[in-house]
Amino acid sequence: MSISDKDWNDWHWQLKNRLHSLEQIEKQLALSPEEQRGLRFASKEKLAFSLTPYFFNLIDPQNPDCPIRRQVIPRVEELVSLPYEMSDPCGEDKDMVAPGLVHRYPDRVLFLVTDRCASYCRYCTRSRIVSGVSGQKLETDDKLAFEYLKNHREVRDVLISGGDPLLLSDSRLERLLRQLREIPHIEIIRIGTRIPIFLPQRITDSLCKMLKAYHPLWLNIHANHPKELTMEVKIALEKLADAGIPLGNQSVLLKGINDDHQIILELVRKLIRCRVRPYYIYQCDLIQGTDHFRVPIKKGLEIMRNLRGFTTGFAVPQYVVDGPGGGGKIPLNPDYVIGYYEDKVLLRNYEGKIYSYPGGQDTKQEENYDRQSGTCM
Repeated sequence: MSISDKDWNDWHWQLKNRLHSLEQIEKQLALSPEEQRGLRFASKEKLAFSLTPYFFNLIDPQNPDCPIRRQVIPRVEELVSLPYEMSDPCGEDKDMVAPGLVHRYPDRVLFLVTDRCASYCRYCTRSRIVSGVSGQKLETDDKLAFEYLKNHREVRDVLISGGDPLLLSDSRLERLLRQLREIPHIEIIRIGTRIPIFLPQRITDSLCKMLKAYHPLWLNIHANHPKELTMEVKIALEKLADAGIPLGNQSVLLKGINDDHQIILELVRKLIRCRVRPYYIYQCDLIQGTDHFRVPIKKGLEIMRNLRGFTTGFAVPQYVVDGPGGGGKIPLNPDYVIGYYEDKVLLRNYEGKIYSYPGGQDTKQEENYDRQSGTCM
């Protein structure tokens, strides 16, 4: 099939020509029995299958363990649920204060504006509501959501997510941004999206110009493997950065895809070259049917230990796990503090060498307190 450059670079064409079925994929890939059954059953019961031609083109058709392929082609293992897995592992439904609006943390909210994505990650945290095949629908009501936001002055930060909000038209997205900017106590707007990775053609000059009008605006992308950061993606990310939008990346630690410190090291270095700061690396949530993706936390900590000190400090993401059932993000860090000895803290550096730092135990504040001035010396 011959495709013109004009069509290939048109994000509307990419969406219109997404791959949706087993029959379409079988013409392009020699599928394993696990993938065939995944496309036949899991994509109809758990999470729909949808893949842009651009992202499909990154798959190595000869390698069943291709890191791109593993992320987006359904497998039959998705139909296996373990006792501790959940449909809503982050507990978002219980914190939903208006349709589509989740308020868990004191000063910020999650605003879910759509249940559709350009392509679907098989480990999706919101697979219960994303894509429309699981039986549970995302209910949204902008009027009730904005009424809540106007009445809750403690909210200063709104994260727009979904699904993927950059699937909305420029006019629809701008309407949301404008309404948020009209609420005086909302200081920060963030957008969570995988569109620059799945569909970099969507990052048009007109979109960037529109977004630029609503600063301070932050945008977090989602890349898991260096192979995802193509030249097309780099150009899209540079457009966003040139519009003054700070960019961060959120990765998920995935078995057989990026659970190796050399892969993560290459990923974070490549992100920095694309002007994106590595932000979080997530332990895979306890989503039903995702056990084949999960990496032991112990291994995740080993990966983090092999990043700190071996690359630029701001290129090291924070490893986090979402507390099951709604506990929020919990930081996970290697043990750099060994313990306390007398008045010293014993520390281990990135090379494994031990150092001591004075002041390990609490000292009496009165020793350094100027009683006359009432200030610490």
